Amino acid sequence: MVNRRWWDVVAFGVAAVTVLIGVFQPPYARAEIGSWVVAGVFLIVYVAYLRARVGREDARHHVAITAVLSAILATGIAFDAQFANMLAFAYPFVWITAASTRQAIWGNIAIAGAVLVGTMVFFGWSDVSAALGIAILSLGFSLALGLWMTHIAGIAEENARLLAELRAAQGELAAMHRDAGAVEERGRMAREIHDTIAQSLTGLVMVAQRAGNRLAPSALVRGAPAGPAHDDDRVTGRDLEAARADVALIEEMARDALTEARGLVAAVSPVAVETTLADALHRLAAAFERETGVRVTVHADAPGLGRELEVVLLRTAQEGLANVRKHANAGNAWIDVGRPRTGHVRLVVRDDGVGPGDGGPGQSGGFGLAGIRDRVSLVGGHVAFGADPDGGALLEIEVPAPDVEAPPPEASATEAPHPPTKPDGAAR
Repeated sequence: MVNRRWWDVVAFGVAAVTVLIGVFQPPYARAEIGSWVVAGVFLIVYVAYLRARVGREDARHHVAITAVLSAILATGIAFDAQFANMLAFAYPFVWITAASTRQAIWGNIAIAGAVLVGTMVFFGWSDVSAALGIAILSLGFSLALGLWMTHIAGIAEENARLLAELRAAQGELAAMHRDAGAVEERGRMAREIHDTIAQSLTGLVMVAQRAGNRLAPSALVRGAPAGPAHDDDRVTGRDLEAARADVALIEEMARDALTEARGLVAAVSPVAVETTLADALHRLAAAFERETGVRVTVHADAPGLGRELEVVLLRTAQEGLANVRKHANAGNAWIDVGRPRTGHVRLVVRDDGVGPGDGGPGQSGGFGLAGIRDRVSLVGGHVAFGADPDGGALLEIEVPAPDVEAPPPEASATEAPHPPTKPDGAAR
């Protein structure tokens, strides 16, 4: 206890009790007046010196503190045995200002000696045994209480140290998790870029080289005289037609690479904190429809999800639409978020294009599907991917999510209804 205000209360309290005991026992004699004077001296010493030592542990000052308190106690008890009330202040004060447990014990012994001397003076030398008993009893109680408090304080300090180490370890573990996640995400992005944009750019280089080779004879024609010897070096109409086809193919491949780049940017773009999952899915669907022409219908009815789960669901929907963009050749896609059973939430992304069994992506999926599995497994969910019974591909994840009491969502004019089945005549 190192709060000076509490020690102020204790010091003035024991002094007031000592004075009041004498006040209520008139007539006032030399003993009462003497104890009052010593109590006043004690308060002056406390304010001038002792109070400043609260919370400080100095061996030299502790000797002075012990000597001052011993002198005050011996003098006060010598005037009036009721002055022993000051022990409620002296013993614990010696403990909290000591630099070590051994010094605190010696200080308590000195205080007990002062009690013995003051008691013997007050009662006379004939009551040595009574004075000795009072000193030993007070010393034993103080030592027991002080050692117990020291032990408790040691346990508290050890617990504080362990807690600090635990927090530091948790911080290091969190940093390691962040670093591992960043490394994993960089690896996934590298694989995605290699399998999409890099492959498209490689194809662009090859087609450009082929077109250049077909147009190369024109360089020879411009500087060569006409004649049979140079007829084989002239560009024919068939070469020009093939070159035009290569240029058209280059344009198409460049557009595909641009679309793949936009898809990667959308997959790693940050999620706005102020938005809801339904709003984010609708914006994702609208942007996807503008870029690809594929109509995306969204139905999201799972309020009360935590931020972490919302990010997992949104990223999964982005990866699902990226698979639709790359492989499905679809005309329509659907995103459905709901609670199929208590304590769980499910996200379904499906399309009406080419399914896994019809020349589309295999059952194991690409790196995007592997990333989905890793992300979902971190929140305790599972992933299913395969062919939709109605045609096309079906991506489904289900993750644990605590149920919350929430009012039913208001109908939105921009939210498209969730179709029970795909429309007839949808593209396959």
